[in-house]
Amino acid sequence: MTVQEWLGNNQLGIDIWQKKYQRNGETFDEWIDRVSGHDSDVATLIKEKKFLFGGRILSNRGVTDEKVTYSNCYVIAPPEDNIESIYECAKKLARTFSYGGGCGIDISKLAPAGAKVNNQAKSTSGAVSFMDTFSQVTQQIGQNGRRGALMISIDCTHPDLEKFISVKNDLNKVTSANISVRVSDAFMRAVENDEDWELSFKREETGEEIKRTVKAKELFKLLCKNNWNYAEPGILFWDMIDKYNMLCDDEDFSYAGVNPCAEEPLPAGGSCLLGSINLSAFVNEKGGFNFPEFTRAVKIAVRALNDVLDEGCDKHPLEEQRQSVRDWRQIGLGVMGIADMLIKMHIKYGSKKSLDVCGEIGYALAQNAVTESLDLAVYNGSFPKCNNSVITKSPFIYHNIGDKLIVKEIEHYGLRNSQLLTIAPTGTLSTMLGISGGIEPIFANSYTRKTQSLHGKDTFYKVYTPIVEQYMKKNGISDEADLPDYFVTAKDIAPKDRIAMQAIWQEHIDASISSTINLPNSATVEDVEEIYMTAWKEGLKGITVYRAGCAREGVLVEGNNKPKKSEKTIGLERHLVTGCGSLHVCAFFNEDGELKNTYLSKGSTGGCNNFMIGLSRMISLAAREGVGIKAIVDQLMSSGTCPSYAVRRATKCDTSDGSSCPVAVGNALMDMWREVNQTNKSEEHKTSHVCPECGAELVEEMGCVTCKHCGYSKCG
Repeated sequence: MTVQEWLGNNQLGIDIWQKKYQRNGETFDEWIDRVSGHDSDVATLIKEKKFLFGGRILSNRGVTDEKVTYSNCYVIAPPEDNIESIYECAKKLARTFSYGGGCGIDISKLAPAGAKVNNQAKSTSGAVSFMDTFSQVTQQIGQNGRRGALMISIDCTHPDLEKFISVKNDLNKVTSANISVRVSDAFMRAVENDEDWELSFKREETGEEIKRTVKAKELFKLLCKNNWNYAEPGILFWDMIDKYNMLCDDEDFSYAGVNPCAEEPLPAGGSCLLGSINLSAFVNEKGGFNFPEFTRAVKIAVRALNDVLDEGCDKHPLEEQRQSVRDWRQIGLGVMGIADMLIKMHIKYGSKKSLDVCGEIGYALAQNAVTESLDLAVYNGSFPKCNNSVITKSPFIYHNIGDKLIVKEIEHYGLRNSQLLTIAPTGTLSTMLGISGGIEPIFANSYTRKTQSLHGKDTFYKVYTPIVEQYMKKNGISDEADLPDYFVTAKDIAPKDRIAMQAIWQEHIDASISSTINLPNSATVEDVEEIYMTAWKEGLKGITVYRAGCAREGVLVEGNNKPKKSEKTIGLERHLVTGCGSLHVCAFFNEDGELKNTYLSKGSTGGCNNFMIGLSRMISLAAREGVGIKAIVDQLMSSGTCPSYAVRRATKCDTSDGSSCPVAVGNALMDMWREVNQTNKSEEHKTSHVCPECGAELVEEMGCVTCKHCGYSKCG
């Protein structure tokens, strides 16, 4: 078999295979033999495009002349609250990146800004100040032409939480890391009930305790506003992560953090080997799902990942990783191609029927993964730290193993693995196979692709998503508008339906799921708030939200829009004191210093937030239609004097320059406009939604940016 026979006319897939996974000119059959570990069952699944290992395995398995790992991701032991541990952590990151692994670290143990220290500094610069150090390590250590991937997290009780939430508002800061907040159920209930929330930290070295009380809802709104505006930080629902797995009652086990795309919670030193089953390959000609063949594939895949785990145990970069893998034996089997599967079954993504079908498949996935791990434990022994009775009492086993005989066997033999299932970003893998990634819907039915003629002129043409192209050819359709209603794309699916799909899969996944809800530019901060609150209530472990056109632009403009020349985006913010309370003004300018977008929101007291949203939208609309900032500000300045503003100015003397909210906004916009036009901003402010390699559009999926046309991908 050749790669051309395997992938057909999918030249992009062939290019990805040759660029990322082929070694030293090996033939496709040689590659299959190397990657499968000479296992004919695994080789057959790969040839039939029913299963693929994660990228590190596809590239590195069987390679003996390089320092490489088979694991896509690790979690480094959280740094302790001292300078030696912080830089030891940076050293561990560098070593792990050099082997090709992505990393997650949690900085909750680091003291907040202002805590006393016994050195020349007198007080610490705080946990957030070290984020750039870790980010720079990620950027500096190359991985075969690309940088590493890093996730930095912090607990919702840390006194530096607001600084953490806002650190990436400066587009020069922490540029090579994803960031997420670990929120508890208690925090979310405090948000729901508009209660106070205590931030606290006790420094063991000095005995100093730093505490302060804030409003939970204000913190949540700040987090959601920044996510709306900058696409970060994400939210990790930590109690759900902690309590819905097979080790939730094991006193010897705890999660230390998550991997860069957050689908893998792991202990300190933990690592996970990834693999994904292509669900679309199990749909028969009549539109039915082949459960017997799927069951067989799950069992083969679990066994194969365990073989890779044993083979690669000594290849991990650090001793703490090698020991953790021996003790806990995590693997991460997942799925991809769900959207393609539903289309082949003529089922609309997000419908009640789609949830029922996915629930049935998810149950089969969990049950067969667990029973195969049980069989491996019978013959090879359980993972070394296995506590059999703890596992059988876990909610994951309770919800997914209905056979009491199997539960009794687990009680006797244990399991070979402490963690089995995850749904990871499969951007490159799914693009290579020409299918949808993970549990994501199809992003768009078609994309715009750019080529350059011999005379240097750009030519743009439409490229259809593979399953759309196949259906149109088979049924003689020339216009995608004539596709059946079950061809839905990401923009057609309500966020609540996306959450419902993720929730149904989470019932059958003991680790977590990486998924992105792509929102239109018109989405509001309140939309983001509703998504996160609903996600928590529905039992998700985490979810990513990305609004098109946000300050940290990085995604595809869909349909027939041509890829735009990337331009510098400069975002500035001002905090104003008005007659009613406080007001936040965010403004975004292009590289020519022209105002393009604004966002206004009131603080915790006074004012009408809906009025502020309406005003900011009208300002933004005028700016985008070419109205100059001076004309916009001139109209704002004509708003007159507000009595509340005048009273506060006379009594408290603390109001911002102006006579009413619109006038104060106008003054702030002019102030920021002058700053932009007087300062030559760094190139780091550049944001791009086009691929740096081929110029095509990029798609934001599951925490990663992927090019559907050349295979370029970047997480973080």
